[in-house]
Amino acid sequence: MTTYGILLFDTAEELDFAGPWEVLTTSSALRDGADDTVLIAERDAPVRCAKGMRVLPDHTLDNHPALDVLLVPGGRGARETEPHNRRVTDWIAETSARSAWVVGVCTGAFLLHAAGPARGRRVATHWQHNDELEARGDVTVVRDARYVVDGNLLTSQGVSAGIDSALWLVGQLHGRDHARSVRRTLQYDPAPPYLADEPLAR
Repeated sequence: MTTYGILLFDTAEELDFAGPWEVLTTSSALRDGADDTVLIAERDAPVRCAKGMRVLPDHTLDNHPALDVLLVPGGRGARETEPHNRRVTDWIAETSARSAWVVGVCTGAFLLHAAGPARGRRVATHWQHNDELEARGDVTVVRDARYVVDGNLLTSQGVSAGIDSALWLVGQLHGRDHARSVRRTLQYDPAPPYLADEPLAR
């Protein structure tokens, strides 16, 4: 059994956690419910996300099960508020040390940097914030990869890239054929609209 824990906080970007949530829970369903995915927040009150979605966490920082995987989404809170919240950063540091995998989606890399797990590592984040994260020091921002693996740290570029990284993770944990089955179940086969209208790269 694999237990995935997704950290939530005010202004977390919805797709940063909902995309991976869909991958991880679909993976569990295809494994006959073998895995568990839980939402964790500092308090047990609903969290107000970036676009207004309200989400009720399953657990708080004090009462969640042991985690095999910790996932930290991005959003304004990950860049501006939570890095200064010692209760959250201390919890991330302690939980990361006990987890087999630590995952950051989008600007979740900022929070992982503040808490420690991303320091001295290669990471990906949203393209609009590459320079900002690099300026914080002690981190190498990879700008040309949808997701980056450095040891047990998995980080991805913005928003939808979290789906790609989650698919890679379930493939790493349960095999590539399983990951392909998850992708097929989700019918995840990106075909960006208006691609034919864009000028050819030179």
